[in-house]
Amino acid sequence: MTNISPAQAEAEARTALAANDFAKAETLARALLANGGQLETWRLLVVALRRQGKVNEALEILDMLVQHAPGNLDLRFDLSELLLLTGDFKRGWREYQYRYSLSHTKILDRKVQKPLWDGRVIHGKTLLIHDEQGYGDTFQFLRMVPWAKERSKAKIILQIREEQEAFAKRMPGIDHIVRQGELPPAFDMHCQMMTLPEVTDLTLADLPGPMPYLTADPRRVRKWQKRLKNLPRPLVALVWAGRPTHFNDAERSMSLEKLAPLAMDGVTFLSVQKGDRANDATTPPPGMNLINLSPEISDFEDTAAIFTLIDLLVSVDSSPVHLAGALGLPTWVMLPFVPDWRWLLNRDDSPWYPTAKLFRQPSFGDWPAVVQNMARELAKLRP
Repeated sequence: MTNISPAQAEAEARTALAANDFAKAETLARALLANGGQLETWRLLVVALRRQGKVNEALEILDMLVQHAPGNLDLRFDLSELLLLTGDFKRGWREYQYRYSLSHTKILDRKVQKPLWDGRVIHGKTLLIHDEQGYGDTFQFLRMVPWAKERSKAKIILQIREEQEAFAKRMPGIDHIVRQGELPPAFDMHCQMMTLPEVTDLTLADLPGPMPYLTADPRRVRKWQKRLKNLPRPLVALVWAGRPTHFNDAERSMSLEKLAPLAMDGVTFLSVQKGDRANDATTPPPGMNLINLSPEISDFEDTAAIFTLIDLLVSVDSSPVHLAGALGLPTWVMLPFVPDWRWLLNRDDSPWYPTAKLFRQPSFGDWPAVVQNMARELAKLRP
């Protein structure tokens, strides 16, 4: 540091972060901060620590920064994700309210000209609950809509994307459903689906709630029974990549080739991968008996029907995981070293989904260890 300017050091630290050299980025950031430092340098250090799995250290720094700059909503949102990751739901949900107050998310916030429901009883009133964020988030938090009905004593209107509407129609506790982009009937209060945990004081002890809370369409199940009935079991569905536009997709997704160690006699694999990486299924790894169902899957209803008929889903952290979990079906989830907040830390199970088993990277980017671990477990399922 003696022969380098602070500006150069910070540039080097950011270059190290981009190159996944998190230890070097931490060292440079700490050196810069030894004699005081800018807020952005502190945030750089937080990122370097988090990516190394030093979550508690990163959390302590974020706590300090928020105390000194409580009006910085970017910091408060970063804090919310670490709090939730460590299981501190009480504080985490409170800070999570700032998710639509950031410069790049303000445009996503729906400007509803009615009061936000705060968890009180509003008997005789109408409560609009609207979905938000990704498909997986909606599948995960749909469980809370009937809870809100019970707590509020209100008539519930749910606004949801067309692709997930049919699942909501098969749930109890919803009085009226309207699609995104359509005007809802008159209502008195509203609540975003992922604000429900905050206003209902959700704790880990409240999870998972009644399971399963989603069901498949019986007609689709009968259709897929005919398609799958002659395939030798066990049937294992595979999803190896999420939505490429997701901010963390580079860490959570992989190629089908990386799942080669799963190939073994006696197991029939089914590709249910959609999107840009679906074509990987046309050239499966050697020895993998893979049937490509992807071109035959038209929507989530097909996916749900398939999941009810197979023995196991193996997937990266993407919406199919939440669909299978909500259906109460066996799911193995492949997670990066420091996962999304909803998977918590240092456990191979999930309070959200009792039928899910988590396979975590032991170090940054170590998918081979994850796949080898799954291969050992999968061998036990063969006849």
